[in-house]
Formats: sequence, structure tokens, C-alpha cells
Amino acid sequence: MKERPLLTWWHRCRARIMFALAIAVPLLLALVLVPSRGEFAGAAAALIFVAAILGLSVGGNRFVGFIASVSSAIWYDFFLTRPYGRLTVSHRPDLETTICLLVVGAVVSELAARSRHLSKVSTEEAEYVDMVRDLTALANGTAPSSVVIERAVPSLMRLLDLRDCRFERAPANPPMARITANGDVVHVGLEWPVNQMGIPGPEAEIVAQWRGRSLGRFVITPTPGEPVSRERRAVAALLASVVGAAIATRAA
Repeated sequence: MKERPLLTWWHRCRARIMFALAIAVPLLLALVLVPSRGEFAGAAAALIFVAAILGLSVGGNRFVGFIASVSSAIWYDFFLTRPYGRLTVSHRPDLETTICLLVVGAVVSELAARSRHLSKVSTEEAEYVDMVRDLTALANGTAPSSVVIERAVPSLMRLLDLRDCRFERAPANPPMARITANGDVVHVGLEWPVNQMGIPGPEAEIVAQWRGRSLGRFVITPTPGEPVSRERRAVAALLASVVGAAIATRAA
């Protein structure tokens, strides 16, 4: 519990901290290498900068990596190439090394960003599978449908970044924006651009269906303007259908 404020602060300030580090770390590396710049090979120094760019890209994002690449190229040129102390390169090998540092740094940043994205997607997909499996196992057991509903609510809250979620047995008017089985959001008969504008509010619904029958609905209060991926919306609709199956089998 004591770590939570620190984690909250880190998540809030992470982008600014990583941006500052993307500028400061290459500068510090260059200053450290200044005493040995006459003996240290330029290519070896460039590799050290590339390692720093990689670390910053992994800890930050694509933009942080690009800023670190530009910062590295500038400080490498300023401190480690002749004439020293000027943003001018008098030797062609130094110019080639500077350009290669900038290009390789940008490529490393892009690769790190792609790797981080794939890792995040893989982790999220594993979480989705666990959610559906656990709720399905509960629905297939002897627990009453109310327990299955209670288990589904926090999963939906987390999946869709909701402010509130409740289950209603009977439909009510007026009709709300609806998340369909394939993850689309239909509002007043039109597909809503959730990836840009978030789930429309103030409330929307996910119908708990089983074999074409509507057995209730989850009324959700979305976070305004918060984008939600199609994958998350489709998983939420699948969880609602599991609840529908539980209600139908208990009533049979």
C-alpha cells in the first residue's frame, strides 16, 4: 500500500522523466568520454551511445528513443569529433560515424518499440484468456448466476476502463449505445469510432445473450474519451455471453 503513491507519481511523470533522460544521458556519456577522446575509437564511443539509446527506448517509448538518438548524435559531434566544442565535423570518418549513430539509434528505437508492443499484446491476450476461462469455469459449476455476474463486473471494469458497471435483468428505455459480439459499438444505428472517441456515454450496454435470447444486460459507465481496443470490447461481449449462458442454464 505504501508503494501505491510512488507508482502513481511514476506513471504520471514517466513521460517527462524519460524525455529529460533522453537528453541528459547522452550528454553525460559524452562528458565521461571527453578525457579519453584522443585515444578512444569513435566507433567504440558510438556503440556506447547506441547501448544507451536502447536502454532509454525500452524504458520509454519510440519518441524517447528518437530524441535520445538526436541527442547522442549532437553530443557525439560536439564533444568527441574534431574540431572539439563545435557542431562541425572535419573528418569524413567522423561524419559517417555521426550519421550512422543517428540512423542506427532510430532503428534501435523502432525495434524496441515494436518489441514492447508485441510483449504488451501477448500479455494482454493471456489475461483475456484467463478472464474467459475463469468465468466459464464458474458458470459451468454450481455457483448461482448472481455469483457469476459479480465475478464478471470487475473484469468488465478493468477491460473497458469503466467508472461503473451494473447488471440489469430486464431491458429498459431509452436504448443505449451497445457493444456487439464482434466488438463494434453501435449508437443510434451507426458504428461509433471508439478508437478515437471512446465508448459513448453517459451509459452504454452489453447484452447478455444466449442462443439468441437476451437474458439481461450490463449497464456500463465509460470513461469519457478513453479509447478502448476492439479486442477488449470483443472480450467484454464474450464475458457477457458467458453470464447469459449461466442465467439460462440456472433457469432451465
